[in-house]
Amino acid sequence: MVAKLKDVAEYVGVSISTVSRVISNDNSRAVSPETRTKIWDAVAKLGYEPNKIARQLVKGKKAENQVTKKVGCIVATPQNKYNHPYFSFILDGIEKGLADQGYYLSFIHTGEEIKNPSFLQKVLYESEIDGLIFVEGIENETYEYIKKHIPFIVGVDFADDSVSQVSYDRLAAAKEAVFHLLQQGHHDIGYIGGVGLSQKIEKEKRFRGYKSALDEAGLELKQEWILNANWDVDKSYALMKELLQNPAISRPTAMFAASDMMAISAMRAVLESNLRIPEDIAFIGIDNIEFSQYTSPPLSSIHIPKFEIGYIAAKTIVDVIQNRYPIPVKIMVPFELKTRESSLKI
Repeated sequence: MVAKLKDVAEYVGVSISTVSRVISNDNSRAVSPETRTKIWDAVAKLGYEPNKIARQLVKGKKAENQVTKKVGCIVATPQNKYNHPYFSFILDGIEKGLADQGYYLSFIHTGEEIKNPSFLQKVLYESEIDGLIFVEGIENETYEYIKKHIPFIVGVDFADDSVSQVSYDRLAAAKEAVFHLLQQGHHDIGYIGGVGLSQKIEKEKRFRGYKSALDEAGLELKQEWILNANWDVDKSYALMKELLQNPAISRPTAMFAASDMMAISAMRAVLESNLRIPEDIAFIGIDNIEFSQYTSPPLSSIHIPKFEIGYIAAKTIVDVIQNRYPIPVKIMVPFELKTRESSLKI
């Protein structure tokens, strides 16, 4: 049975008109924050789907061709979305790119935040956005639900070929990092990374690039040197420390980390174990965050043009909203190897 407006009203214990005002974002009469939250909780629980056209008509807007010039953003990072050393530069690019197109960044929410059904309902029905930019992936069920309600979507490092995307070749970038270590004479190369939405590290593109580089060099992949830190810097530090303190495991001479942050924490574990970088263990990462050049020693990395990715994603969502592309486009930005003391022969 499809839930109706009156079902939501009865569930919360308010009038149908109160529910209608909240769902249509009508502020002509005040509704307390507590009541609004209860209404959105009920909407999520009962599975009621507000009719977007009806809401627009209630507010005196045209249902067709209504452009708010607002775009939302959902970013995969669970926290520190505004000062994350990688994501924050992408978000800066998105905001600048939208502003240059005459659009406004309505909100930035994390994948964790939108797991809350009532919060997700608020995002979809109160924000009045024209389009949405995803920075990396979210759970498939949540994504499919959002896709039904938001007509224009652009992904950054995204896995849905039915929407336009901006990305860099993660597999090729990882291979270039490992090739650099090979060129420095290393044959015992470990990996630090995490899993994607598949929850399988073997499917993560940077791991696949690492493995591909070893395969091409005819080198064996050693499972004991593969550290699944789940993109957590503390876990990267702990796993590296554990590897170095285990007498039953031979020590790699180099480590490739799928992010600079994990490389930096693992480097600390090496230095605390009275080992030298790069003489005992060399390091290279991916991202080239600003802090990488200030580590001791400075960290080699694959530079990713983070601000530019965000800027292009903003331009792309506006183009998609304005129907400038007959089919979804995929824009790949270049990356660049930045060598520093952490990986170079002394």
